[in-house]
Amino acid sequence: MTKFVCALLLIFVMAFVTQVAYGGGEGSLTPQECPGACDYRCSKARARKACLYFCNLCCAKCLCVPSGTYGHKEECPCYNNWKTNKGTPKCP
Repeated sequence: MTKFVCALLLIFVMAFVTQVAYGGGEGSLTPQECPGACDYRCSKARARKACLYFCNLCCAKCLCVPSGTYGHKEECPCYNNWKTNKGTPKCP
């Protein structure tokens, strides 16, 4: 029985450490935080207006914006997997 309790405790601690280490993730933002996160995400985009529009749209649905100004979409599966009708990524 104690081995079972220790195993559960270890799993809980590992999950907590993973969340702290990787932070963010899907659902980690509130709708009010989306504009600020998207402003940074699109800060280096050539088509800034379009980037901001789609980033805010995606953030409103997923409540997550990947870190940085490019890439890192694996941090937000919803953001990463939302595609247009043509199969291209919807979220910048």
